[in-house]
Amino acid sequence: MSEKKPFYITTPIYYPSGNPHIGHCYTTLACDVVARMKRMQGFDVMFLTGTDEHGQKIEDKAKEAGVTPQEYVDGIVANFKKLWELLGISYDRYIRTTDPYHVESVQKIFKELYDRGYIYKGEYKGKYCKPCESFWTESQLVDGKCPDCGRECVDASEEAYFFKLSDFSDRLEKLLTDEELNFLEPKSRVNEMINNFIKPGLQDLCVSRTSFTWGVPVTFDPGHVVYVWIDALSNYITALGYDNSEYDDFSKFWPADIHVMAKEIIRFHTLIWPAMLMALDLPLPKKVVGHGWITFGGGKMSKSSGNVIDPFVLSERYGVDSLRYHLLREMPFGADAPYTNEMMFNRINCDLANDLGNLVSRTVAMAIKYFDGTLPVDKEFNDSDEELLKMTDELPSFVAENYESLHISDALDKIFRVIARANKYIDENEPWVLAKDEAKKPRLAAVLYNLLDTVRRCSILLSPVMPHICPEIYEQIGACECCTKWEAASERHALKADVTVQKGRVLFPRIDVEKEIAELDALSPKKADLPEEPLKPLTKFDNFAALDLRAVKVLSCEKVKKSDKLLLFKVDDGFGERQVLSGIAKYYEPEDLIGKTLAMIVNLEPRKMMGYESNGMIMSVRDGDKFRVVEFGDDIKPGADIS
Repeated sequence: MSEKKPFYITTPIYYPSGNPHIGHCYTTLACDVVARMKRMQGFDVMFLTGTDEHGQKIEDKAKEAGVTPQEYVDGIVANFKKLWELLGISYDRYIRTTDPYHVESVQKIFKELYDRGYIYKGEYKGKYCKPCESFWTESQLVDGKCPDCGRECVDASEEAYFFKLSDFSDRLEKLLTDEELNFLEPKSRVNEMINNFIKPGLQDLCVSRTSFTWGVPVTFDPGHVVYVWIDALSNYITALGYDNSEYDDFSKFWPADIHVMAKEIIRFHTLIWPAMLMALDLPLPKKVVGHGWITFGGGKMSKSSGNVIDPFVLSERYGVDSLRYHLLREMPFGADAPYTNEMMFNRINCDLANDLGNLVSRTVAMAIKYFDGTLPVDKEFNDSDEELLKMTDELPSFVAENYESLHISDALDKIFRVIARANKYIDENEPWVLAKDEAKKPRLAAVLYNLLDTVRRCSILLSPVMPHICPEIYEQIGACECCTKWEAASERHALKADVTVQKGRVLFPRIDVEKEIAELDALSPKKADLPEEPLKPLTKFDNFAALDLRAVKVLSCEKVKKSDKLLLFKVDDGFGERQVLSGIAKYYEPEDLIGKTLAMIVNLEPRKMMGYESNGMIMSVRDGDKFRVVEFGDDIKPGADIS
């Protein structure tokens, strides 16, 4: 038997300054889907996750709590592991940056970079954001505040070691722009890295601190601790045994097949991390994927409180697989995804209860009613079966490709199109009519068999997303282990000809949305204050329908002279080019928006601003100090209708 091919996938290591929430879940779930599928395909998988446990913020939090930093992170890490266990995350290794073997490796890596001349001693003077643990120059601040989180920065000056990141500008630009390598996805992130960081000139990176002690000590200079970049980013190789004797997997699994993370930390993984590896003469990871954020402003559920977003509560009330499915289904590749409990309830009721659950229960019930649960071998198939069967035949390759590329929402959409087609197939063939004629029993058996086999094949492809429910589906439809392997999803009619079904529990009970919102409302902590913008009076649907909302592609963007607020856009609205102005200059640099696909109202009357005509309005959302334009993934074409 040939040796299994290795596959290495990682989440970022999460910062345990507080307990995990839904915002942590998407990355880990997405990696879990890929890892589960690759195992089913016969790969030797290493799925790594963990926690980044050093730094000044942890030291301060522990002091506030009256415990040691180690005690503080131990408690938070226990909750992370508890959540991953609840969600069925199948990680193979969990790394903590406080693990002794990791500390040993980091000290060796730091010394190696120093000995090679890539780390030198100097003095840091500038602005420091404690929540982000990031240093900034004055020019990088936005309105005098941290460009990442919008919080105040403080003046900082201390002796420090620096990594010569500036030496790697050309190599990093080549890495990011190499079409064949396709190192970073989605493509829109490439321009961000080049225009925002490489083109302005990469600055050497502060990689040690003396103002706090909770970190990995620099072995050759007491008083310095290794700063977050080298400590945290090294985890991807130290967890495999690089420069330590804890593990011996480095030669087998490195380079990583894919690093997965949210978009705000892409620059660390596509600039700092590759530069470190280049300096160490180590291979680079094959791919970095930066997904969007789960956002929480998508809908109002009650007058007095916000959404319950505790994944423990949601999993216990509605099922782990329902939560997994919803989060993975709602996130379009490269774009943000709003979260509300109401959206999840509607997704459960529509996709899971009405479509999948109903298909399973109806089909099993009819097999029991008309054939006492065991289908006869004699069946009459005909050409009217082909549309459903061909749609199902196309699924496995599409799903595998889209799971692995993190287009998981697209894969799920296609699976549920087949499930919807199977429900329509029931109505077309009317089994209840066929059952009245004994001569049509072979045709009835063929219809039910096609349905059961379609459920089998779809369930195999859904199992990485819903690993707890799919085995129950197999049991109800009579699918044995041999016909539920990944490759069996490509086989027509792999179920036994005389398959026996059995009635099971309702897989996805329908949710009374209003009742559940009220109950979750009672569990929610009360909001300290109301949203800044009160709700406007009710209006007629026709008023909304009169607006023409479209996706537009930004062709060019520049600041308007003599205005500190306006940006001048040229956009493709799918029908041609148009000019529009937007007062968002203090939130975005023009080059950040070029190539993005944004939402826009395109049928507003033109108006003049600062001597320029504006033909429309770019849509945006504000939440306190946070401001974002409404953005779509690269797969949305200009002119697509927004409804």
